[in-house]
Amino acid sequence: MNADSFAWAPLCIGVTVIGLVLSFLAWRRRGAASGLRGSAYSLLPLGLYLTGVIPLLWRIGSQIVGWAAGLIFKPTVWAGTIVLGLAVLLWVVSGMMLRRKVTKSNRAEDGEVAGGGSTPAARTASRPAVERTVSTGQSASSGGDDDMKDIEELLRRRGIE
Repeated sequence: MNADSFAWAPLCIGVTVIGLVLSFLAWRRRGAASGLRGSAYSLLPLGLYLTGVIPLLWRIGSQIVGWAAGLIFKPTVWAGTIVLGLAVLLWVVSGMMLRRKVTKSNRAEDGEVAGGGSTPAARTASRPAVERTVSTGQSASSGGDDDMKDIEELLRRRGIE
């Protein structure tokens, strides 16, 4: 034990004695259960002091307070915070750009296959079955409607397949 830990002795002993006196009063007024519980709480400061936990907690608390004060009052810490914020912002923006790039490449592939793919078989295979039946002029209800052929012809003239 060093000199710093001896400064805690009077405080912990005083809190323990005051707690035991109040526990005795609680025992007389409210019963043994309340008195025993108060005694348990009262003995905690003395036990924490004897095991060396109180000085440890004090050092931890003072380090946290020192760090927080340094965080608030040092310009280098503010600069570091700004740099970290910029890094997060760049990371988010790059993710959005990558997502957009993937979406554009998917659109380009879809347009290439649907618009001017290498073979008609590839174009037909890439379309769903419903589109294939409509584009070939066959419908589920009738074997070969003239109206469907007219619609198909109009779509071809407009460049829509």
